Amino acid sequence: MAGVTVIKPDLQAIKQIMASGGESVKKCFQCATCSVVCNISPDSKPFPRKEMIQAQWGLKEELVKNPDIWLCHQCSDCTAYCPRGAKPGEVLGALRQMCIQHYATPPLLAKMVGDPRSLPLLIAFPILLLLAALKLTGHLAIPAGPIVYSKFFPTLLVDFIFVPAFFFAVAVLAKGVMAYWKDINVNPWKVKAKGNLVGNLIATLTDILWHNRFRKCEVTYQRSTNHLLVLFGFIFLLIVTSWGFLNEWVLHHDSPYRIYEPIKLLAMVGTAALLYGIYNIIKQRQANAEQAGAGSYFDWMFIYVVLVVGATGLLAWLFRLVGIKILAYPTYFLHLSSVFFLFFYAPYTKMAHMVYRTVAMLYARMSDRGF
Repeated sequence: MAGVTVIKPDLQAIKQIMASGGESVKKCFQCATCSVVCNISPDSKPFPRKEMIQAQWGLKEELVKNPDIWLCHQCSDCTAYCPRGAKPGEVLGALRQMCIQHYATPPLLAKMVGDPRSLPLLIAFPILLLLAALKLTGHLAIPAGPIVYSKFFPTLLVDFIFVPAFFFAVAVLAKGVMAYWKDINVNPWKVKAKGNLVGNLIATLTDILWHNRFRKCEVTYQRSTNHLLVLFGFIFLLIVTSWGFLNEWVLHHDSPYRIYEPIKLLAMVGTAALLYGIYNIIKQRQANAEQAGAGSYFDWMFIYVVLVVGATGLLAWLFRLVGIKILAYPTYFLHLSSVFFLFFYAPYTKMAHMVYRTVAMLYARMSDRGF
């Protein structure tokens, strides 16, 4: 019949949403409280009410191509005020995980990263890879003399392993994001992005860098400050890593750096910001669990990986300073393993949020979404 739309529920999609932290989705009875209390939801077609009914029906194709799931910053205002305990913020978090898995390649690896049963295998891969590299190059034993990490794990060997892993992650993420950009220009709002791409991208990045949307949250307002600390911690450490690569391969200067050199000071500031921010995120998530939701495995895995990366990096530096060789080298090895874990699996974890959310916010700006 003309004008009739047939909706076919996808039971597997519903099960996936519920297993990924959205187990409360069936409690929603469409009262629209969530959309009313959300301070960042647009006036036209506000979220998350429509996403909740789509999730209840398992409309996966509509959900993964919907930019609104990324415009949500999981402030948890909707979850706190929901009269039914449907936890819309947690449900949209599950939808974002589903979106990442939908666009990621290969699908099996994406599924493994989202499954806690696969975590031991995911952890074992970088550890066994780095151990094999040390064994094959004859560096498995702790070196004699002063603690110099490049004697244990040569810089060339680090680059040989980590540079391809980095480009693998970039390629997988780029492929997924380009497919996502193509889809959102056709499906959800039936409009196409228009306007100056570069200018709108700069405005979007500025909005993200200063967390302007996060500052509109009420229930978890402090998340904006903590996320900002983690973000700038990452940025500072990225600058440090890039400078180290440039210093080694282009300028051919010696390292390690002296403690008073600017690049070393930037590394210390970045590490402090990262660790302090992630510590506060853990503390406040636990304190707000009853009101804002406890968070999913997908959330917590990324949080603890970031914590391990920062903590092992700091401890490796401290153990080297005080000369505790028996602790310094194993800690440095764990640091390298956790860094590999963080970046190699980035296209499948919450780290991919930075790119998908940027793309969704850019599209919203360029399609007059009121964002």
